[in-house]
Amino acid sequence: MNAPRILLVDDDPKLSELVHFFLKRAGRFDVCIENRSARALETARTFRPDVVLLDVDMPGKDGGEVEREIKADPQCRNVQVIFLTSLISREESGDAAAIRGGMLFLPKPVNPKVLISTLDQVLGREMMPS
Repeated sequence: MNAPRILLVDDDPKLSELVHFFLKRAGRFDVCIENRSARALETARTFRPDVVLLDVDMPGKDGGEVEREIKADPQCRNVQVIFLTSLISREESGDAAAIRGGMLFLPKPVNPKVLISTLDQVLGREMMPS
C-alpha cells in the first residue's frame, strides 16, 4: 500500500520542519513542504497529495485563497484540506480538529497525536498508534 501523500503549505520553515518531523516519525506518510503560498497549487499539481495541511495566515495568498485555487483545479479538486491556524485555540478544538463552515482546522502549535488522528480520519483509515 502506498503511503498517503501530505502537502504542507506554511510560510514558517521551522514549523514546517517540525510538522514534517512528526509525520515522518509516524512512518507512514510521504510529506512535501511548500513554504510559498504562491507556489502551492503548482506544488499540489506536481506532488499529487491526498491531503493538504494549509496555514491560514500567510503573506501573498492566504490559506483561503489557496484552498479555493486547489478546489477549482481539475487535477486537485478532490484533495482534502486541513487548515492549520493560531486563530483557533486548543481549548476551542480540544483533542480533535475544529469544524468551522464545513472546514477542518487544527490549532497551532500542532499536537502530533491530534494531527495524525485527524489525518487518519480524513483518509478513512483505521486509527493507528503514532
